Amino acid sequence: MKLGLLLGAAVAPLAIAGAVSAEEVVRAPDYNDGPVTALSEVIVTGRPVLRNRADDVVPTLSYDLEYFQRFEPLTAGDALKRVPSVAFLSDVLEYDGVRLRGLDSGYTQILINGDRVPGAGVDRSFFVDRIPAELIERVEVVRSSSANRSGDAVAGAINIVLRDALSLDGGYVRAGALMFDDSEYGQWGQTFGAVWGGQVGPGRLLVGANMQDRRNPKFKFSERYDEPNGELQNVEAQTDVRDGTDYSFNAAYQVDVAGGELALSGLFVRTDRFQDEDSLEYEGGVQTEANLAVVNDNDLDILTDNLSLDARYSRDMFGGKTRFKLGYAMIDDDQYEFENESEYLRDGTPYPDEDRFTADATDTRIKDEEWSGALEHKRDLSGATLEFGVQWAMKERDSLITEAPRIRFNVPNAPGVRPVVPPFGAFEAVPGGDSLIEENRIDPYVMLSGDRGALKWEAGLRYETTDITITDETAEAADRVTETDYGFLLPSASVRYRLNDTDRLTFSAARTVRRPSFDRLSPAALEEEFGDSDFIGNPNLKPESAWGVDVGFERQLGRRGVVGVNAFYRSISDLVEEVNTGDEGSAGEGTFIYTVDNVGDGQVWGVEFDLSTPLDFIGMETTGVFLNYSWLDSEVEDFMGTRRFNSQSDYVLNFGFTHDIPTWGAAFGATYRKQGEAAARVLAEEVRTSYGADLEIFLEKRVASNIVVRLTGSNLLDASKDEVFDKFGNVEDQIDRKYDEYELETEKGGPVYQLVARMAF
Repeated sequence: MKLGLLLGAAVAPLAIAGAVSAEEVVRAPDYNDGPVTALSEVIVTGRPVLRNRADDVVPTLSYDLEYFQRFEPLTAGDALKRVPSVAFLSDVLEYDGVRLRGLDSGYTQILINGDRVPGAGVDRSFFVDRIPAELIERVEVVRSSSANRSGDAVAGAINIVLRDALSLDGGYVRAGALMFDDSEYGQWGQTFGAVWGGQVGPGRLLVGANMQDRRNPKFKFSERYDEPNGELQNVEAQTDVRDGTDYSFNAAYQVDVAGGELALSGLFVRTDRFQDEDSLEYEGGVQTEANLAVVNDNDLDILTDNLSLDARYSRDMFGGKTRFKLGYAMIDDDQYEFENESEYLRDGTPYPDEDRFTADATDTRIKDEEWSGALEHKRDLSGATLEFGVQWAMKERDSLITEAPRIRFNVPNAPGVRPVVPPFGAFEAVPGGDSLIEENRIDPYVMLSGDRGALKWEAGLRYETTDITITDETAEAADRVTETDYGFLLPSASVRYRLNDTDRLTFSAARTVRRPSFDRLSPAALEEEFGDSDFIGNPNLKPESAWGVDVGFERQLGRRGVVGVNAFYRSISDLVEEVNTGDEGSAGEGTFIYTVDNVGDGQVWGVEFDLSTPLDFIGMETTGVFLNYSWLDSEVEDFMGTRRFNSQSDYVLNFGFTHDIPTWGAAFGATYRKQGEAAARVLAEEVRTSYGADLEIFLEKRVASNIVVRLTGSNLLDASKDEVFDKFGNVEDQIDRKYDEYELETEKGGPVYQLVARMAF
């Protein structure tokens, strides 16, 4: 029933497509073949860069780096925010966990060069905000699953294709300055990068390096009431500055060996970042020293290293092409957090007479290592292609989360002497904080595909096995080890039918799976992880599974434009979500201990429309426009009835244009982005999140045959993130709407400006 409604909703966008494509068209060329030169990366071409028309049978949207590059994205996440159905629930100006179709990032599979990302981060979502955009060759949005890829793609997959040794002939350097809006004269940063590719010995080599200053200054303001439209209890003003530098190095080498092709690649990313949160809390909502109740300083020092090594060898043998793959990935994440809090008004005496001081410190060290491999074979049969193979992975997470004994003392009123703050004592592991998680996977698959006339198809079957062992060194001996194993049979099929030279239909169906993240499996008890509430993982979680369908239509516009519409539906079983245990948290009354559990089943559906075309049909061949809009909806049954999936935005909108002036060697353009409201409901708390619109503008000028200068401004509308919190004492109060607290929070970051020069050589 829902799928029928979705197909009906697709009719209106298709009418637009018919109106635009009136002129004669030819099949678009493939712009991905052969090496490119560095010059194409930096000079104004006089032709707008548009979305590619992918030839894959699985519905796929493809974007070259040049599609994003003029807006100078800092990271892969910054680039991905422009593609259809991608949402984020991050802070302002941060784009980390990709939420494809608005779902939690764990539902989105992140691929690198078509393969599952080894060591995908400290959970199963990938650190896209730490991959420099300069490393990208193109980005693909893969809407359905195939048997030759891991089945962790309930919402779909994002395939980040990195530059390889064949993609560049020559090189370029990039240098620029950034200005952040958090001081009278701005706060400045810098960015540098260099890439070179060429022949070295018998093969081709590509090397690159990037340094990127990262700064995200934000201001937050909260108002807390006893209930909606009730009495204002207190307000909190907070500054949150995240400051640091990202470093990356990458290399790739391709060479012919023993009748086959050998490809070696490596990537290293270091994130060195410091986060400083300072807040002032005032009683009665009056921001004066006489009403100052709490001063809090919360600092977080982060050092994260990411290393990925990959080797691939392919050659013709056994009547077809055989490929061998080996990979190693490591993530080493070290975070030191300390918090100082001074309380006033506990005895009624206002500032500067301090009444109580509290200090806490936590040291978190998490190291993930993964070894992966594959043996795959593809051969032609009569009228079809057979592909089969086996993929395996061994992953290990070693966690040590420790905290120091809390320092707390009362401060006497003057003329009493304030006690000296003692140093922190010995750090000890929190409950569940000293643990080892081991995961072993073996995934065989078989797939048939064919191309006959107007019809292109594929069908496959994949079987994924998973064995997980969790060892909690802080538990009693009898409860120390938890073992889980499971297997999933994952069929998939896709069909693409070409109606004529311009129009084609696609249909895909697949079963997919979402394994619980290591963060959710970990038995560690984390204090004040959700605001003032605690969190503890659940080692007994079952994986989620889903059946999904995608139905789409795509039309070529002129020689280079494309318009498409896609309807999707997912039915998800054993849904995993955060739940409130109802137990009081470490911070006392009004706080809770949260965990995760399998809460039941859910459904997700939506319609996605995208347009990318030059305006040559009205004589503006150097002007390109793009528009994508995704309408998203879902349904879950919980303790209060029916709701959407937690934190799923109800829509995502992007539109913009670029305009080249070839005679001046110049270009300009703008993008506008907006995502809809997201809501979440768990036991004792509900939150609604909305974002303001994001406007970006660029101006570029070629100043020499091989040099271009570009000025970019982002967040020019000073978009805010606004959250409304409904807080209750227990589920009965929640149902009866008896409030414990009602909070309004606003967060703003300010504009960011970049001035960047690129020189090809």
